[in-house]
Amino acid sequence: MTAQIPREIPGLPPVSASSPLLPRSPAPARAVPVPSHSPRTAAYRLLTALLAAAGVALAVLRSTPAHALSYFGVQAGVILAVTMLLSASRTWRGHRALPSWLSGAALLYAVVSALTYHLLLAGTPFSMTALSTPPERWHTQWITLQLLHTVAPAAAVLDWLCLTPAPRLHLNQATTWLLYPLAYLAFYLTRGAPYLYPFLDPAAHGYRITLANALLLGLATYALAALLVALDHTRPTPISRHL
Repeated sequence: MTAQIPREIPGLPPVSASSPLLPRSPAPARAVPVPSHSPRTAAYRLLTALLAAAGVALAVLRSTPAHALSYFGVQAGVILAVTMLLSASRTWRGHRALPSWLSGAALLYAVVSALTYHLLLAGTPFSMTALSTPPERWHTQWITLQLLHTVAPAAAVLDWLCLTPAPRLHLNQATTWLLYPLAYLAFYLTRGAPYLYPFLDPAAHGYRITLANALLLGLATYALAALLVALDHTRPTPISRHL
């Protein structure tokens, strides 16, 4: 006859039947990103990188590297091309996605460049060269502007909406994203004449109006960043993630 096993062992605290054996994770399992190999997504991101790189290359060929790379739109194209190239490589090899602060920054700068061009510069003599008239349609300079401010940003937005899981962006990243535009503004003003953007021209409007315009652009950029974060948390995720 065997002895009955005691319910409690002396020297050890009693274990409640309702207490869990392991602590629960604060995040659900579906919130953990899983690497995935997607040749089609990689090919699309590579194409986006090539479109942005083509716009940057044409801008440099139509001017000089120092002059072309002084434009915010060209710098945003460089950032977008590098980010999309790295993202395409990771997607092809099945590695984890780029950090959201990096991909979100590239998206924001591309959208800011596109909106600034279409709302403030399209139809003006702005051409990133010494031309005094708007570039003619299908001219090389016109194609450059469309690649940098229309085609590549639109491709980046489609990638975010249709190929990127949601949500990945966070509101605290919006402040960090503003550091680069602030650094660009400091570079732009210290660079001196000729000023590249008519709404940021101290020689024509004075520093008071120029800084006021820069403040409005900064506030608009932060509002756009907050909008992207809000949309990222409300849009449905286009990719099912399984563990």
